[in-house]
Amino acid sequence: MHTETPLVFQCQGDYLTAIVHHAAESSGLGVVLVVGGPQYRVGSHRQFVLLARLLAANGVPVMRFDYRGMGDSEGDMRSFAAVDDDINAAITAFYQACPELRGVVLWGLCDAASAALFYAYQDLRVKGLALLNPWVFTERGAAKTYLKYYYLQRLVNPELWRKVFSLKFEYRQSVVSLLNLRKKFMRNKTVYSVAMSKAELVDDALDLPTRLRECLQRFQHPVLLILSGRDLTADEFKETFKHDKKWRTLLANSRVTRHDSVGADHTFSSQVWRDQVAAWTLAWLKTLPAKN
Repeated sequence: MHTETPLVFQCQGDYLTAIVHHAAESSGLGVVLVVGGPQYRVGSHRQFVLLARLLAANGVPVMRFDYRGMGDSEGDMRSFAAVDDDINAAITAFYQACPELRGVVLWGLCDAASAALFYAYQDLRVKGLALLNPWVFTERGAAKTYLKYYYLQRLVNPELWRKVFSLKFEYRQSVVSLLNLRKKFMRNKTVYSVAMSKAELVDDALDLPTRLRECLQRFQHPVLLILSGRDLTADEFKETFKHDKKWRTLLANSRVTRHDSVGADHTFSSQVWRDQVAAWTLAWLKTLPAKN
């Protein structure tokens, strides 16, 4: 039998809210659900609540919390790249609430996955990462992904051709949109390549995909990667490592476990997709020692 306890803790003088799911018998490894924005600790479609209860019922204590400025927490809202202090304070509070803990896994979707990846290598208490559809946005990358996936899928969509043949298709609007995307892709092409070549020397100049890659390289513990099949964010992530040898090498490492949810959307909105994510998460957690 597991129990759920509300918790309030401090971060830089602000009070943050959380729910701790205690497990009756714990292996010593817990999970901190890192929330993406704008979102709060319940999760889309109550995903975080349902996942936390399942894990706790299977011996894994869980904490889900609100960053400063989000949900019921105090403070100013901040970007996913500026929540290291929030995650640190949450882990400390989790350890105090569950003294049996010997390590934690950070679990995050979208920009929460990126926030977890930014933070994880800095904290010895973090023993694993579960990353779902990580946010690797660049203007050029988004334009390229949209051109490749959205427009190609539109061409084989029967609804598009029904609009064309019924003269209801907005030609001008679509052409302008396509040209603007192509312009973004071409305009950033040279700049992107130069930034990539110089990025290794100056951390502050790293674009988001490169920063995340460097963080992953420094994190030497197991990683669970789950990607949706019908999501432009996941598509952009796939394009990122497809064209980056260092990313491919990292993801091919035996410490990375990857699952693809072929029909799923960005937030795994159906019960089938949510249950599959939960099952993959639990199975992976069972392979991890509390201290690794």
